[in-house]
Amino acid sequence: MFLENGFLPENKFWKYILGSVLIILASTIGQVPFAIAVAVKAFSSGKTYPTTNEAVMKFLSPNVTLFLLLLSFVFGLAAIVLVVKYFHKQTLLSVTTSRAKVDWGRIFFSFSIWTIFTVASTAALYYSAPENFLWNFKPIPFLILAVIGVLLIPIQTSCEEYVFRGYLMQGFALLAKNKWFPLVMTSVIFGTMHIANPEVEKMGYIILVYYIGTGFFLGIITLMDEGMELALGFHAANNLVTALLVTSDWSAFQTHSVLKDLSTPSVGFEILTPIIIIFPILLFIFSKKYHWTDWKEKLTGNIIIKESTQNSENHD
Repeated sequence: MFLENGFLPENKFWKYILGSVLIILASTIGQVPFAIAVAVKAFSSGKTYPTTNEAVMKFLSPNVTLFLLLLSFVFGLAAIVLVVKYFHKQTLLSVTTSRAKVDWGRIFFSFSIWTIFTVASTAALYYSAPENFLWNFKPIPFLILAVIGVLLIPIQTSCEEYVFRGYLMQGFALLAKNKWFPLVMTSVIFGTMHIANPEVEKMGYIILVYYIGTGFFLGIITLMDEGMELALGFHAANNLVTALLVTSDWSAFQTHSVLKDLSTPSVGFEILTPIIIIFPILLFIFSKKYHWTDWKEKLTGNIIIKESTQNSENHD
């Protein structure tokens, strides 16, 4: 069972707190090259060092900014691997899935289905209201974007999934000895971690409903499928395909994408559509393909670890 993979005799919840601090520290160190690049350009060009998040994001070229932003996740993912291996004495596989090996078919299926949906929905929006979009395609910058995106965006999304749906989900399960608490906690933390995104400033805190709802969706498919593969595929497709297809002045990633969204961001039914319509449809598709059953137990049940099992493990 996936959550039970973290129930080792030497594992304690305080280790997850300290481990999280180490992962955050590594990610922060990974942001230093970005800060240096901005400082160097400000000094060499004689420009004032940007003081707002929006100004910082636009100070360098979009591809350089994207590369340096994603670089911090390389440090973060490396920290996760080291913390899991040397601090918790677990394998990376144990925080990835309950299966004997990673099921790449699940990752690619989830990636493919969300890619198809994203491309189709973007095309529908473009043809229904072309005045809201600017054709932004420039071959060379787009090719550079594609290389950066393919190499680094899956690292970024995998880093987030390993933190929330893997590492912290097992940590909160160890603390609470049930399944609903880690689902709720990781979803809320995941959603509120997006509070600094420019979309929040433009649309208000109501957009956090979407981010938290997405966290619940990713947590549910992880618990029901006893592994992170579907979440890894979905998250990678969501960020990569969006970065390649559409950018805007108010999105988290400013990219040389195919299209630029010129519309004024607003909060309406579109915020709730994924949560109440699209995600349930995906849950239905996944549940039929992978034969999910016993939803209540897998999402809210208690976790009981036999004392004899832990004693024997400890003895070994």
